[in-house]
Amino acid sequence: MRHRSSSRPPAGAPAPSVRLWPALRHLAPYLLSYKWRVLLALACLVGAKLANVAVPLVFKDMIDSLSGAEQALALPVLLLALYGCLRFSTSLFTELREILFARVTQRAVRRIALEVFRHLHALSLRFHLERQTGGVSRDIERGSRAISSLISYTLYSILPTLVEISLVLGILYTKYDFGYVLITVLSLAAYIVFTVTVSNWRMDIRRRVNDTDSEANTRAVDSLLNYETVKYFNNEDFEARRYDAQMARWEEAATRSQVSLSYLNLGQQLIIAGGVTAIMWRAASGVVAGSMSIGDLVLVNAFLIQLYVPLNFLGVVYREIRQALADIERMFTLLAVNREVADAADAVDLPPGPVELRFDAVDFRYDPRRRILDQVSFVVPPGRTLAVVGHSGAGKSTLARLLFRFYDVSGGAIRLNGIDLRALRQASLRASIGIVPQDTVLFNDTLFYNIQYGRPEATREEVLAAAAAAQLTRFIDSLPDGLETRVGERGLKLSGGEKQRVAIARALLKNPPLLVFDEATSALDSHTEKAIQASLDAAARGRTTLIIAHRLSTVMDADEILVMDAGQIVERGTHADLLARNGRYARMWALQQEEEG
Repeated sequence: MRHRSSSRPPAGAPAPSVRLWPALRHLAPYLLSYKWRVLLALACLVGAKLANVAVPLVFKDMIDSLSGAEQALALPVLLLALYGCLRFSTSLFTELREILFARVTQRAVRRIALEVFRHLHALSLRFHLERQTGGVSRDIERGSRAISSLISYTLYSILPTLVEISLVLGILYTKYDFGYVLITVLSLAAYIVFTVTVSNWRMDIRRRVNDTDSEANTRAVDSLLNYETVKYFNNEDFEARRYDAQMARWEEAATRSQVSLSYLNLGQQLIIAGGVTAIMWRAASGVVAGSMSIGDLVLVNAFLIQLYVPLNFLGVVYREIRQALADIERMFTLLAVNREVADAADAVDLPPGPVELRFDAVDFRYDPRRRILDQVSFVVPPGRTLAVVGHSGAGKSTLARLLFRFYDVSGGAIRLNGIDLRALRQASLRASIGIVPQDTVLFNDTLFYNIQYGRPEATREEVLAAAAAAQLTRFIDSLPDGLETRVGERGLKLSGGEKQRVAIARALLKNPPLLVFDEATSALDSHTEKAIQASLDAAARGRTTLIIAHRLSTVMDADEILVMDAGQIVERGTHADLLARNGRYARMWALQQEEEG
């Protein structure tokens, strides 16, 4: 399946529009997993609105009963009791609705956020190399929050408002005449058209606010992640100016958004004031003419207030829904990004046991215009060690990325025990490979957590044994908190050598049949390298091992050594054979010996 880079808009570019009903259809499966809660909540919603509409009717009867000659004889006790019960019932049904639906909303948010999280981990390395971490994290944060708003406003603001408007219009038409309905409908129509028109205009402004916010957050996160680089070059002021320039764009967009909101509110209130004035003039005329009682005037006034309060809120709801859709569309576009590397429908697990690794005429290009690997072929028999050496840019580390299937080969095939990697389940493939990468990045957690990450179910004793094998024991003992020492963001509290030893311990703890050492000792001093090399040799014993190295002293004992240049294998053989040929490997060896001497 090919990757569609166009499926996710860049920061600052308008995202494709997400419609309300398609968005709700996307959410429906998550809501319907609590079908009975949803139905009971809807029943409470209807009950609350019926009680709310009945309050003015009871209030009218109370007014009329107090307006006649018998008003001094008795208070309408039953009507007062009914009025109080209806008032309480409105709040009771509303809160019951919230209690019933709270679990539904929060579970939907949780499940969708998890789906996006899993999807991001399933996307290819190419996507993650191109993404901006700060912007993506903010998209997920706002999108998750917007889901809750979208569900709440749509199901429990729009629907009850429509129910209440329908009930009020029906009562006005039944008890009085069509004129009241006409004025109310015209006011509603004007209000809705104005709100929708202005809110749609405001959407571009709101998108700009979101985009500038994401860009500012991306810039801040990127700068803080590269704290040491900023300090090295004394560029704190430069970074502050860049961040402030981005925040200035956010300030301008946010100010325009707030001003346009004020215009929208003023227009809405003008329409409401006109509608209320017109319908109250008609009701007052009816009272003067004797066709309506004081209670009728109070009823119409109460209905209008009751109607326009949710109507005014409907405008807010519409704006919030549009805003929620603007926030959620970025998260939906993340879900729409196709996996570049996906399991085949008939993918199988790699059988347990020793592993033979074979590259068969492998070609690879990150970009169609630039070839990285060219007809690379080699075999690593079970339990044997193969080393790949060469200058930077020769394509060595690409071998590891292809082996983990971060990318698929452009030509040829990579096989484990004769099975093409593309026919294996990725989870099974990666469970069978342990790696010590060239650039070790650690989680901002404890040393124990970072080592145990190689096999999360491992015991503390197993973690300690792996740490000892990686020559970490003395370092751990020197720390006040030992294994519970936190390593900082991306492991910044540790030296390069310490981080690499943690990576070695993590790979040893995983205990896989296939090991990959990608410049595993590049950050270590000579003394530590020699101490660890024995551990690496012991770890590799009995396992298929691929060593990618620049320092030739680490690969002397490999069963076979490949020399790569410009994506091709230019020499192969044992250490002694390659020295005897007096070729490229021999020249690299002589140069490194001279540098170390």
